[in-house]
Amino acid sequence: MTAVVFGTLPFPNQGGDQIVSKAVSSAIAALFKRTGKIEAMVRAEPVAKLLQGSVDGFDFIGNGMLMYNGLRIEGMELYVQAVSIDFSAIFQGKVKLRQPTQATMRVVLTEDDLTTSFNTPFVVEKLQRLQYEGQALNFQKTEMLVNDDKSLTLRSQIQLGKTSETVNVDMTAEVEVLERRKIQFTNVTYQGDEKAKNLGKALIDHVNNLLDLDKFALDGTQLKVDRIRIRKKELIFYGIAKIDRFPQRKK
Repeated sequence: MTAVVFGTLPFPNQGGDQIVSKAVSSAIAALFKRTGKIEAMVRAEPVAKLLQGSVDGFDFIGNGMLMYNGLRIEGMELYVQAVSIDFSAIFQGKVKLRQPTQATMRVVLTEDDLTTSFNTPFVVEKLQRLQYEGQALNFQKTEMLVNDDKSLTLRSQIQLGKTSETVNVDMTAEVEVLERRKIQFTNVTYQGDEKAKNLGKALIDHVNNLLDLDKFALDGTQLKVDRIRIRKKELIFYGIAKIDRFPQRKK
């Protein structure tokens, strides 16, 4: 019976799990401006469960994912628990959840990803909300380095107000997670003269206030990070994504 039903769908010679897997892959890809290789694999046993929208879970693996705000993710893995979906929406290219679900996640950011992120208009605009001694700040050539001792170095050339004065800030810090949702730079050491150190301290305080995961999560999702691992010029985040509804693709 299942074969007969799926044989009448607009994807000939494909099982229901393959159909849903491709739809999930396409729906996730649509959330990003550009992606590398992405793959979703839906688990349903028996496959007939799909007709009622019941899925045992699905695994998603993607890399080279560029978000619309300019942030780049080297790699992402999501392992979604049992979930109920609206099967009819699949053929409209949508994934609709009938109830919230939860996924374990692994997200990889490279040193280049971090540097690129700190130079995107999305992040620069937030950095420039900081004022120092009543002066606006203009950030240039900001870079993030992942060091062999698992610390991070943040460097930037900062122009003060409308003057030609530029202060080079150079800070090295450890990275920690607070309350499972805030990424924080801790145990910071500052290089340079007194002005550079004071400006660096103000910048670190400002950045720590910005790095709340709720501000970066896709619509309908909540992110919780349990652990950060640093290795081979990469930051790897392990945690949980709570998904109330599947994010809508960009128009």
